[in-house]
Amino acid sequence: MLSNNDILKKLRVALSLKDDDIVKILALVDFKITKGALGDLFRNEDHPSYVEAGDQILRNFLNGLIIHKRGVLEKPKKIKGED
Repeated sequence: MLSNNDILKKLRVALSLKDDDIVKILALVDFKITKGALGDLFRNEDHPSYVEAGDQILRNFLNGLIIHKRGVLEKPKKIKGED
């Protein structure tokens, strides 16, 4: 089973993202992370500075990636007859 760290690594490679790009994507959803802390997520599991990525960081990254790729969702238009 893939860990959140593995998913982040695979997305980073598949989308050719640099650490700066990931920091900016996370900033789109007001999630602040330093490049150093981000580097700890991408280390090997046996490295002393390795940090396990929680669900929150993966969720925020995916939400930021949606905004990065598609733009901000506009407010839905009201359907005639709805209040």
